[in-house]
Amino acid sequence: MSGGPSRTIRSVTFDLDGTLLDTVADLAAACDAMMIELGRAPHGVDQVRCFVGRGMAVLVERCLTTPAGPPEAALLARGIELFRRHYSEFNGRDAAEYPDVRAGLQAFQHLGLPLAVVTNKPAAFTAPLLERTGLADFFSVTVAGDTTTHKKPHPEPILHACHLLGAHLQENLHIGDSDNDLLAARAAGCLAFAVPYGYTEAGPVDTANCDALVSTLLEAAQRVASYNESISQVRHTS
Repeated sequence: MSGGPSRTIRSVTFDLDGTLLDTVADLAAACDAMMIELGRAPHGVDQVRCFVGRGMAVLVERCLTTPAGPPEAALLARGIELFRRHYSEFNGRDAAEYPDVRAGLQAFQHLGLPLAVVTNKPAAFTAPLLERTGLADFFSVTVAGDTTTHKKPHPEPILHACHLLGAHLQENLHIGDSDNDLLAARAAGCLAFAVPYGYTEAGPVDTANCDALVSTLLEAAQRVASYNESISQVRHTS
């Protein structure tokens, strides 16, 4: 993002799993409990990590897919039911913040920017997770995977979040860990930052889809502060 944005950044939306919190241990525990209850072999953390990214139903479907193909509708429905029950128990138990997440969120707050979470995780699990990890108070808006008709990479969740924030899309920054986030941000007309950690279904994020690759959310906040200050100076001198 050489030269920075042409507009002041006035709001920020964040992905949740893989961006704010490492939740794969909880997700894997629920997936494995589901598989065992269905009489199947568990996948373990490393495999489940590759299944995360497009919401709960896709996660369960990937767990239940075999070389013969995806699960039939009845099995998928049963799997989702079991996963919901088990994840309600495990959600937030071993979830951990990525480095400098809290410091980054505090820095964004210091800049006076309204913040929102935009996740593909169902609402029933999103609010409890944010509460249990102590992050809920940072966000004035939360858009979950079943808040809108479509999930990321469709732009609708980000569009809805910006509407609730009262933010202009061109002045919003979205931060995520996967191409699902970056494609959603691009389609919504927002700026997009990517973090190099988290869960990516097809390897590292495509940096061509983002405006900057940042090591932490604190670095992201520092960049935004620098960009906004530069734009302010240009406006005062023009």
